[in-house]
Amino acid sequence: MGVAWEAVIGLEIHVELLTRTKMFCSCPTSFGSQPNTQVCPVCLGMPGVLPVANRRAVEMLLATALALECTIPETCKFDRKNYFYPDMPKNYQISQYDLPLARNGRLVIGESGEGKKIRIHRIHLEEDTGKTIHTGPIDRSDFTLLDYNRAGVPLMEIVTEPDIGSPQEAHEFLRDLRDIVGYLEVSDCKMEEGSLRCDANVSVRRSGSETLGTRTEVKNMNSFKSVQRALQHEIERQIELVERGERVVQETRGWDEAQQVTIPMRSKEEAHDYRYFPDPDLVPLEVSREWVQEIASTLPELPGAKRERFSRVYGIPEYDARVLTCNKEMALFFEETVALYPNPKTVSNWLMGDVSKYLNANNIAMKDLKIPPRLLSEMLALVDSGVLSGKLAKTVLEEMLRTGKSAPVLVKEKGLEQITDTEALEKVIREVMSEHETLVEEYLQGKEKAFKFLIGQVMQKTSGKASPKLVNELLMENLKNEAPAQK
Repeated sequence: MGVAWEAVIGLEIHVELLTRTKMFCSCPTSFGSQPNTQVCPVCLGMPGVLPVANRRAVEMLLATALALECTIPETCKFDRKNYFYPDMPKNYQISQYDLPLARNGRLVIGESGEGKKIRIHRIHLEEDTGKTIHTGPIDRSDFTLLDYNRAGVPLMEIVTEPDIGSPQEAHEFLRDLRDIVGYLEVSDCKMEEGSLRCDANVSVRRSGSETLGTRTEVKNMNSFKSVQRALQHEIERQIELVERGERVVQETRGWDEAQQVTIPMRSKEEAHDYRYFPDPDLVPLEVSREWVQEIASTLPELPGAKRERFSRVYGIPEYDARVLTCNKEMALFFEETVALYPNPKTVSNWLMGDVSKYLNANNIAMKDLKIPPRLLSEMLALVDSGVLSGKLAKTVLEEMLRTGKSAPVLVKEKGLEQITDTEALEKVIREVMSEHETLVEEYLQGKEKAFKFLIGQVMQKTSGKASPKLVNELLMENLKNEAPAQK
């Protein structure tokens, strides 16, 4: 992007809430049902029906607002946002305009002590729209299908101030927000299922200027990587336009993942274009201080506080603490394992390494892990006691994760006990030395690489079951005994 330009980015994040029923009716919200089977006259906007606000959805938003340090007014109201689009069965959306549930919050992103404050402009509650399904790219689709199962699902919209200066900062904000929402258990934040969606308002200006450029809105970004790529492309596109002497048009653009470009969708609407007015079927919502305090008392330890505590109490690096605390279940698993096996860094290494690798490769969530912390601590104890080598432990752990069996059971079933029989290892070592007399002589002449090769041969002959520490000691002793014979 160069030093002459800077990006100005504001995000609008839509989060589907994990309620059992929709925002204003009793239809279920489960994902993946047959199209148009979770609908009723209320969410389809039939004449004469009356909406009733979902109290649980309001509580979920209030919990998020408290976690993001927002101001919560004592009164808010619902409004009708009027526009005509195929995925809107009512031709209006029940949302909030001038009196939202929360305002003026913040989220600090980045590492401890070097964080950047991103201001939250507002958080409001609304109902989701239906889902449009295109046969190809939106601008080349032969026809479009409509599924109204999603219409009416509770949706929390979080709007930031234009405080984000780069695609990387946008990624960090979304990551940290997702972690907080996950800890609160108000959404599963699955972008691939549409339960977390992000739109971005993007403009560019000369570095140091206070004047904002013309902004565009970018939509259809369905992963964190897509957000970064789309923002980077849009920033570069706007800079190229301005440097050619052309103007940026205020419009809504969609991200085309296949072509890696943003494409025009429609002109950008302003608030007055939606003709907001208070919903006549919903009374203003009173939010008592007692209600807010009750919700505040239920908030869990949030990722930022947990990350700081992990670094301080367990003495692990900040990077480890961030990885372990980004997921509530991972953090709990770590603490329960450390309580049984008090070596935090070792536990951290295994969780961030082999356990995470297995989960990612098999698309398994941490909460669905087949082994409890007790079994991981048992396996680590077997490594410490010399029953398992580090290499074999990796094999055993993978089988544990796959089957749910304990390490002692698998070691016995597969005959994986580490060989610590000195006499048996002495025999193998003498065989290796006899087969590689030239390498023995090279080692005695000072070539250290020969020693490593001999170690490898012993491990190979024992199928990796020999205790590396014991092999090292015995080989060294045998080579010392061999030295006089080589003079």
